[in-house]
Amino acid sequence: MPDRIHIENLETALLERMVPTVTVWNRLEGRPRTRDFSRALRAEVRDGLWMLTRQIQTGELQADDAASPVLAKVAVASTAIGRFAASTSGASAPLDPNVPLEATVEAQSVESLFGINAGNASGAIDLRLMLGRRFLRLIPTSYRAAFIQQYPFTAPSESAVDAERTAQLEVWSMLRALSGRAMDGYLLYRRLKSSASATPWGAVAVADSDKKTIRDAAAAMVALLDGLVVAPSAVPTAWDTERLEHSFAVEATVADGQKRLVADRFGGGRLDWTAFSVDPRRGRANAALGEPFATIPTRVSYAGMASNRWWSFEDSRVNFGHLTGDTTDLARLAFVEFGVAFANDWFSIPLPLDVSSVSSIGGLVVTDVFGERTWIEGAGRGLDDDPTRWAVFSLDVAGPTPEPADLSLVVPPTVAHSLEGDLLEEVTFVRDEVANMVFGVETTVLSPLGRGRRGGEVAADYVARLQQVHGVARVVRAPALGGGATDRYSLMDTIPEHWIPFVAVHRPGDVRETQLQRGALPRLVDGLAPDPVRPRTSLLRVGLDQVTVSAYFVHDEEVPRAGTVVSRRFERVRWFGGRSVLWLATRRSTGRGEASSGLAFDSLHSEPR
Repeated sequence: MPDRIHIENLETALLERMVPTVTVWNRLEGRPRTRDFSRALRAEVRDGLWMLTRQIQTGELQADDAASPVLAKVAVASTAIGRFAASTSGASAPLDPNVPLEATVEAQSVESLFGINAGNASGAIDLRLMLGRRFLRLIPTSYRAAFIQQYPFTAPSESAVDAERTAQLEVWSMLRALSGRAMDGYLLYRRLKSSASATPWGAVAVADSDKKTIRDAAAAMVALLDGLVVAPSAVPTAWDTERLEHSFAVEATVADGQKRLVADRFGGGRLDWTAFSVDPRRGRANAALGEPFATIPTRVSYAGMASNRWWSFEDSRVNFGHLTGDTTDLARLAFVEFGVAFANDWFSIPLPLDVSSVSSIGGLVVTDVFGERTWIEGAGRGLDDDPTRWAVFSLDVAGPTPEPADLSLVVPPTVAHSLEGDLLEEVTFVRDEVANMVFGVETTVLSPLGRGRRGGEVAADYVARLQQVHGVARVVRAPALGGGATDRYSLMDTIPEHWIPFVAVHRPGDVRETQLQRGALPRLVDGLAPDPVRPRTSLLRVGLDQVTVSAYFVHDEEVPRAGTVVSRRFERVRWFGGRSVLWLATRRSTGRGEASSGLAFDSLHSEPR
């Protein structure tokens, strides 16, 4: 046999191809024949006819041009939102830029925080105590006892008059502990707010040299509460008690007056441009155009987008080949068409806008790589009610009459996230088809300690306290029937006190349309005269705490079969400059269906033998 081939210098033999039969593999692809990779990276196509055919098949030759945008100039007309109205048709006032728009819309009065609207003069004991301690800390010690006597915490008596407060043992014990030992700061706050000429000392004898110190201490206490909680500047607030939603408007100055944006269906929570509509009765023009803003368009990308680089693979998390859709899935089909056929035709143009502004695009000019300029108009132009009109982030025009579309872009001064406190009040409006009524169920009631309690527990404790005060024993079992009777007649069944009835009544001057009016059921306690049950939450006490008591109505269509839930809690956010903003917000959400109160009249109950 011939000897095996012996090569002294393998590298030289490979470079000069001295032994063609020798091939070395150390990768999946063959080692190139030269050290220069420039030709290999050209991706040369030897068959030009094949490439031309592929271009025809893919439709590349049908394009008008293959230019890409390199520069865009945008002329923007922008104006600031400077006014706020607590109703869609009311007068406007300057908008406070130091708080987010949600706080301006949702904020409730200070009296709501302290339980004044609920008929409880000792509400928010924690806040009252904090204000009093703040004031006493800033005045001379010799006056502290006198001011505690001037603005005291009153301990509830054991009579039926104070049964509402003594029914909750923790409230009773807290008030007895604070009586004579602490100052009720809210009494001083309300005195100073009621009259500009009111002095903080009242009947307390204060030396002339100490009056300035005490006056400054009172001013600091008032500033503490006013700066702690955002209170509405307009009365009434934006909350519509009959519609169970917020109704308001904002205005921006334009060429022909004030451009008014109305929001009459805001239930609370995250506020964005979708809540607004343009009022055609006010100014419709835009502000003057500013200097054109020049920017470089950037290509739109997404996960799974086809890669335009050699030797790279797309993200496997998006598989367009696995998507399925019927002929009725228009949104899905449009998305697939965008991702597969036109993904590389979309570009984004950044446009910086100020917060709390209304802007419109006055012009958009795009320059491509060939130096050609293209004028682009808004796709949403036309009539606002045109069903074939396509628009994104644009405002609709309120009213039934056909109006030209408004292509404005509103950037409201809103927050992205907020911290929500515990529930203070919650009312669930439910329909009881058996009783043919609507009930406002007070599921959460504000306690005088500043916390929310279950409405059923508060009602049961109050009834038990009434029975205890009047010496009425609880009836555990009904007396036995005599004379061989087997059925018991009941005039009316009782329901828990936290179920407040709403009765359907005709609208004034209308014999067909109805609305819901708050009613009252009698409190049936053995040994006591019937007394109408009043709601405990400020959400349902509308009209009861006024000098002249008025009825409370809710539109019938606002309580669907699923019901609706109205809640109240504290909201806290960080605003510009790191400032904390706190307000009492009212929110509305969807209920969980119908409910049964168990209310029935003229019933016969069979007794077991």
